[in-house]
Amino acid sequence: MYQIDFSRPKQVHFIGIGGISMSGLAEILMEEGFEVSGSDSQRSELTRHLEEKGARVFYGQQASNIQDGVHVVVYTAAVHPDNPEYQRAQDLGIPMLSRAELLGQMMKNYKYAVGIAGTHGKTTTTSMVTEILLEAGKDPTISVGGILHSIGGNIRVGKSDLFVTEACEYTNSFLSFFPNMEVILNIEEDHLDFFKDLEDIRNSFRLFAARLPEDGVLVINSDINGYEEITQGLSCRVVTVGMREGSDYSAGHITYDTFARDTFDLLVHGEKVETITLGVPGDHNVYNALAAIALCRELGVDMEDIRRGLSQFTGTERRFEKKGEVCGVTIIDDYAHHPREIAATLAAAKNYPHRKLWCVFQPHTYSRTKAFLDAFAESLAAADGVILADIYAARETDTLGVSSADIAVRLEALGTEVRHFSTFDEIETFILENCINGDLLITMGAGDIVKVGERLLGE
Repeated sequence: MYQIDFSRPKQVHFIGIGGISMSGLAEILMEEGFEVSGSDSQRSELTRHLEEKGARVFYGQQASNIQDGVHVVVYTAAVHPDNPEYQRAQDLGIPMLSRAELLGQMMKNYKYAVGIAGTHGKTTTTSMVTEILLEAGKDPTISVGGILHSIGGNIRVGKSDLFVTEACEYTNSFLSFFPNMEVILNIEEDHLDFFKDLEDIRNSFRLFAARLPEDGVLVINSDINGYEEITQGLSCRVVTVGMREGSDYSAGHITYDTFARDTFDLLVHGEKVETITLGVPGDHNVYNALAAIALCRELGVDMEDIRRGLSQFTGTERRFEKKGEVCGVTIIDDYAHHPREIAATLAAAKNYPHRKLWCVFQPHTYSRTKAFLDAFAESLAAADGVILADIYAARETDTLGVSSADIAVRLEALGTEVRHFSTFDEIETFILENCINGDLLITMGAGDIVKVGERLLGE
């Protein structure tokens, strides 16, 4: 495999430079003195930001974008061998790296390289860790899968020997990483267009944990079913977090303020050491916070900086993000697109002030929808009313014979009020005619459903 020499910056071309992760890696390389070019289907805030930093960005992917001087080409899992830029690079014999391979090479340049993994919660936990490390003056380099306002985007380039990144299991990407500290938040069924089943996913996480060196540290949620199978035989140190008796870090006496934000007693080996107040709602964020606390204590951060960092973290974009109010209706947007995430978000919403809880849900990919039809209905049934948009296809073209109407049928059988509309215009009209003062409306999904709330608010 081609190895980038960070002491001798050259020109790197990114196919799909506008992605949340790819744009971050491109920015890190530019900060290290590399010349960067790339392509994407359309202009966005992320590509505009890169252009302002000095990147050359092409809109539309074609062979001519691979110009003289390119030393290595980076591509994402969404790029196939028939991509014209991919083919051109191969024809010219230009070395190629996947996004994960590049990120793995970057990790080798840091004394402390942290990978935060899990089916859910990666972005929030990485963001919590970021806030704590900034509060502690650790000056980390951060790559996060969302927009974090405190760092002004999805990337922060620090001057210390500490690097923190999300570590995604999809297509086994994180098996190209070289961390010496890891967090595993949870392991559940997802990405079944790639993995065969849950056991296949668990095996991937086992391999990820096994990448840790003998002097490494694994922070893992002990509430993961059979978590010992993941940690068995590891030579590194294992730190457990969760509600299971015997966990190294756990939470007790959880209470909520009027906006559903948690306060809890932090228990270390069963003994209370601090009272923690979160700036974000939801019991699932107590788990995320426990993982962030354990990791940061392993990095030598004191409890006062941890406490302040967590209280100051108010969320990233599209994670229970309050967008505003219209006609007395509060509009929240959330990225949840897996049944467990939906359940966690709606559980948090139950503790938020509201008259009636509405959820506008856009399923993400046909394969995920088909795999979780019953689970989607069961989790969405926690809302008082559900409005379904058509499935957001993302990378897929085969509908697999499934649609949002299949979720609607199951919700009706559960006795939940549900409507299904094919256009955002129809959804917005229904909301304006049926949501009233005091209602809470959550737009939910990993696609473009956020536009519904933004259009209602005139954004």
